[in-house]
Amino acid sequence: MLKKRTTRIIALAAVLILLAMTLLTGCGQGGNSSKNGGNQGASAKSGDKIKIGLSMDDLRLERWQHDRDLFVAKAKELGAEVLVQSANGDDATQLSQAENLISQGIDVLVVIPHNGDAMAPIVEAAHKAGVKVLAYDRLIRNADVDLYISFDNVRVGELQAEYLTKKVPKGKYFLMGGSPTDNNAKLFRQGQMNVLKPLIDKGDIKVVGDQWVKDWLPEEAMKIMENALTSNNNQIDAVVASNDSTAGGAIQALAAQNLAGKVAISGQDADLAACQRIVEGTQSMTVYKPITALATRAAEVAVALAKGEDVRPNNKVNNGKIDVPSILLTPIMVDKDNMVQTVIKDGFHKLEDVYKNVPKEKWPKQ
Repeated sequence: MLKKRTTRIIALAAVLILLAMTLLTGCGQGGNSSKNGGNQGASAKSGDKIKIGLSMDDLRLERWQHDRDLFVAKAKELGAEVLVQSANGDDATQLSQAENLISQGIDVLVVIPHNGDAMAPIVEAAHKAGVKVLAYDRLIRNADVDLYISFDNVRVGELQAEYLTKKVPKGKYFLMGGSPTDNNAKLFRQGQMNVLKPLIDKGDIKVVGDQWVKDWLPEEAMKIMENALTSNNNQIDAVVASNDSTAGGAIQALAAQNLAGKVAISGQDADLAACQRIVEGTQSMTVYKPITALATRAAEVAVALAKGEDVRPNNKVNNGKIDVPSILLTPIMVDKDNMVQTVIKDGFHKLEDVYKNVPKEKWPKQ
């Protein structure tokens, strides 16, 4: 009896020892597995391809197609993947698309806002998800934006007004602002008025109309210009158009009254159609913002932000809440005299495309 009991005790002890060893080994393996898994996870994360979300206002305008292609190409060269969404000028759509980009595990959200005020909530949403936000070309207002990259947009407006006032130092001016929801449009106007106001106060320039163009659409600009010509009996000497698409719409209205080329008109973006109009003589000038420099620098900055690297801004711009660290590039005035040395030399447009409607014997030599 005692022998059997002893045998059972020994067997039970053996089972308990074996179980204890198993548990200890399991815990040890679990600990090692967890530790190794953590290291592997960190390594995988640092080795993951950077994912950038690009939330765009509107790809219907030629300008933004260039930006997208250049940005994506540079990001890809730097080893990053770019997810692109275009809202076609709709605030609610852009907010929804940006939220969707954040949900896809992006590292950085790059935003070209349709409405700088409406996109403020997405900055907070991005930060809650650990995603940094880069405002591209247009400032996002009243939000803790990580970085802003654009051109000196006040200077853009100054270049437009400086050119027109040299061409038409006295006369009747019509002011055609950009989209009222675009903060850049207000900066352009600020720059324009820096130059125009002293001449207005002096009496040399009379402003015969001032309207803003919804979503920068050329068809809206054409209607505005038609009404302006009617109300002023075609007596307009210069049109301060804030970009090339609005200039194009205005020129359509001017052409219908046989005034294209007779009324000085500004622009911006160096769109191909605008460059063609300039060398043909129906648009006076444009402001060239070397988009290649902007888009490639923005891609570099986005990748640096994703990696947690230092980015050195050269300026600060107040967005109503904070002074946003900013990188501001320099715009360039372009007319028919320096078209070859700027837009064409940079490869932004080809000479044969810009001058295609001009007799070949009148093409400039490169």
